[in-house]
Amino acid sequence: MKIDKSWVAGFATVAVLFAGGCTAIAQPSSGSATDPEPGPSSTTQVAGEQTVGEPAVDPVVADGALAGLAALPIRERAPKNGYDRSQFGQAWTDNVTIEGGHNGCDTRNDILKRDLIYITTDPMSRDCTVLSGTLDDVYTGKTIRFVRGVETSSAVQIDHVVALSDAWQKGAQQLDEATRRNLANDPRNLQAVDGPTNQGKSDADASAWLPPNLAYRCTYVTRQIEVKAAYGLWVTQAEHDAMARELASCGATESADPAPIPVPEPADVSPAGAGMPSGDVYYANCKAARTAGAAPLHRGQPGYRAAMDSDGDGVACE
Repeated sequence: MKIDKSWVAGFATVAVLFAGGCTAIAQPSSGSATDPEPGPSSTTQVAGEQTVGEPAVDPVVADGALAGLAALPIRERAPKNGYDRSQFGQAWTDNVTIEGGHNGCDTRNDILKRDLIYITTDPMSRDCTVLSGTLDDVYTGKTIRFVRGVETSSAVQIDHVVALSDAWQKGAQQLDEATRRNLANDPRNLQAVDGPTNQGKSDADASAWLPPNLAYRCTYVTRQIEVKAAYGLWVTQAEHDAMARELASCGATESADPAPIPVPEPADVSPAGAGMPSGDVYYANCKAARTAGAAPLHRGQPGYRAAMDSDGDGVACE
């Protein structure tokens, strides 16, 4: 499936203005680094479960995110039928074509090295495996000591900012396997966070869950919008409204958010399969589909026909 990148390139510029949690932190050298933090299982509360302060996203960035949100299709959540973590490839695989892919280290350790400070690594793993470090958790405002081990590794987990189950129900089941692997391992969609907080989030979208740290919420929804745009995913109306509210709290102006046009609902969004006509809807050609406001048509959606899908990527009348 081809991904519409018409505005995503601009998001890359916007992203550099993110504060806290979205940019890599300079690391001490690997190996036996001196760590001034507390002992292995300790967690220190820094700013409370709900940090109240200035929003972490500049109003200009918030405006850009709001414009990006307006470009996302609004649809109902599709059935979860067929979802399994394996649909997104082996967990933390290095076999991806996005940043960090094929570097010899698995994605989990790549993100730990990006998000933790005072890290030590295992020289026997070519310094891929992170043995310990300290996380300044953007979701809670806490400082968390990470020590690799069966009983301790779960203290710091890697969150999919857009949960994979949520992505599956909002367009990812129409992506090919390689693109889903990229989505699951894309650094833009990954953040090292407090383990219990990540478990509490589960697969919720922005309408049902936001980070306890109030100062990070605008950055969080901005990242979700960036990921959903990059991979051609949609939002529900409730999700759209929750994101818009958070961005408004960061100074985004309503003029940056023209009312999006809801996309016609598919009768059933199914994984990519045979390109046979779907349902009783028939369009003679792409012009007819566009006139009816139904384009683009995804495989499995009423009106889709393989004959209209010139490049065979599962999306007709792009």
